[in-house]
Amino acid sequence: MDINIKDALIIVDVQNDFCPSGSLAVPEGDKIVPILNKYIIKFSERKASIIVTRDWHPKNHMSFKEYGGIWPPHCIQNTWGAQFHPKLILPKDIIIISKADKPDFEAYSGFQGTRLNKILKELKVKRIFVGGLATDYCVKNTVLDGLKEGYDVYLLMDSIKGVDVNPGDSEKAIKEMEAKGAIKVWLKDIE
Repeated sequence: MDINIKDALIIVDVQNDFCPSGSLAVPEGDKIVPILNKYIIKFSERKASIIVTRDWHPKNHMSFKEYGGIWPPHCIQNTWGAQFHPKLILPKDIIIISKADKPDFEAYSGFQGTRLNKILKELKVKRIFVGGLATDYCVKNTVLDGLKEGYDVYLLMDSIKGVDVNPGDSEKAIKEMEAKGAIKVWLKDIE
């Protein structure tokens, strides 16, 4: 595959709280970091856009159990847990998209309540390549919204990990994304 300036790499929520020792750890969530770094190099070399999304919750976010949600507190603004994984090598010119940053607004998708779509349109992006955490939540919803917005969406199979609250959730999510039009790719397809 030939990556070019009309492509964007979207790295979803590779934050400390979603990695081992975080408050809402995805099993082996940190294992995708070295592969994501290789994608970052490839996309940088070809002058493609690199965008990272992050949960950026206030302390009283509606998704937290204490406030009626289903999750433990995680990715609270300006905390260690909300920081990107320390081994994720992010270039200086990346675009950061913060989501679910108001107490009463939940967002699993990088498109939900953010300027992501506007930025992609301004950059004249046609194809998005999505990896990150977690397959069955924020990756899935970002991919599905990308498809709804009319992008060609590629799912980076070697750079996703799921929570699997229920066994098989990640596999189901992958099948759903594929059924809606996402194309599965691996690093070797881009190299």
